[in-house]
Amino acid sequence: YEDVWFHAADGTRLHAWFCPRDSPRAVVLFAHGNAGNLADRGWLMKSLQRDLHVSSLIFDYRGYGRSEGSPSVEGAVQDARAARTVLAGKAGVPETEIVLYGRSLGAAVAVQLGAELAPRGLILESTFSSLRDVAAHHYPYLAWVVPRDKLDSASRIVKYHGPLLQSHGDADATIPYSLGKKFFEAANEPKEFVTIHGADHNDPQSSEYYERLDAFIDDFVRR
Repeated sequence: YEDVWFHAADGTRLHAWFCPRDSPRAVVLFAHGNAGNLADRGWLMKSLQRDLHVSSLIFDYRGYGRSEGSPSVEGAVQDARAARTVLAGKAGVPETEIVLYGRSLGAAVAVQLGAELAPRGLILESTFSSLRDVAAHHYPYLAWVVPRDKLDSASRIVKYHGPLLQSHGDADATIPYSLGKKFFEAANEPKEFVTIHGADHNDPQSSEYYERLDAFIDDFVRR
């Protein structure tokens, strides 16, 4: 892998890893969740590179890992836009050829980008219909403080008409399974939903899911 330093539109300095592969089947931008940083996902980057034969870039949002600045929802989306541009340059492809792959918060960020500029494909793990829906599940009397349009993924996904692969654990206590299904129902075809049976939010994906991920790359996004 290669350490990559770049800047968001507002000048915030960010850190990423670029993991290239000769003759890749796809070029993937990975947006991680709210906890940890890119170093915690090294195993996934290795798997994407070695097992799925794709080139990928993983980045830390501002305030995470070695990236500078302070975390914010708006900042995370801005950081992802900049990371997509950097990956396009590194891989030598248009930004529309990049597959957006996100987990939890990162999945919502990927949806925001996908609604602005259609990617080659969307891969989303443990995502939600909207941030307000998540707040309403955990804090029903305080959910009103979250603006309705704050990471409103279910409204944004209707603007995307490319292939979608989505997964969710049916024992997820952080982002309820029902909110993942609500988002999926709002999405356009072609789309596929994989249930991770018995899995909580941070539990690993199933072998069935990785088989479907491999097939998704072959069927929809292989270059």
